[in-house]
Amino acid sequence: MATQSRHKIAVFASGYGSNFEVIARAAQAGDIPAEVALMVCDKPTARVCSLADELSVEKFVFSAKDYASKADYEREIVSQCRERGVELICLAGYMRLVDEELLNAYKGQIINIHPSLLPAFPGVNPLERAMEYGVKVYGATIHYVDETLDGGKIIAQRAIEYEGNDIEELTELIHEAEHKLYINTLQKLLK
Repeated sequence: MATQSRHKIAVFASGYGSNFEVIARAAQAGDIPAEVALMVCDKPTARVCSLADELSVEKFVFSAKDYASKADYEREIVSQCRERGVELICLAGYMRLVDEELLNAYKGQIINIHPSLLPAFPGVNPLERAMEYGVKVYGATIHYVDETLDGGKIIAQRAIEYEGNDIEELTELIHEAEHKLYINTLQKLLK
C-alpha cells in the first residue's frame, strides 16, 4: 500500500486499551488504510500506555490535574495531533468529555465507540444499566462526537443478543463486537 494513501489517525483511551490495540494492529497489518500516528491517554498508569510502547506508537500521556483548565490540556492535545498530521480522532474508551477546543479543531473528524445501542443508555455504566433494565439485545455504536453526551450522529451499530446475567461475560461479548465494528467502520470511513 502506498504511503500517500494512508490516513493519520489518533486513538484516545483511558484504560486497558483493547480497542486501541485492535486498531493499531489492523493499521500495521494494512487492514485499514491508516497509520496510528498518536495514542492519547489521560491516565499515566493505564495499560494502554505500555501497549503503545509495545506497538511502537507515539503517545501523549497527561494528567488533567497538571493543567489549569480543560481548555489548556485540550489545546496541548490539538497541538500534539496537528504536529503529527492527524486527520481523524478515534475515541476508544477515553473517559473524558471532549470540549470545544478539540471539537472546533477537529469538527466532524472525531468518532467514538459506545457499548450500547445508542440512543439507549448513553454515559457511564451502560451495560450495567441495560442489564438492570432487562434488555435482551445489547450492542455497540460508533458515532460522531459533538457537544452532547453520546448524542452525535450514528455511523454504525452492531447488535448482539444476550439473555444471561453475567456482566463479565456480556462485557467480553461487547468487546468482541466493538473490535469488529471499529475496524469495519474505519475501512469504510477511510476509503
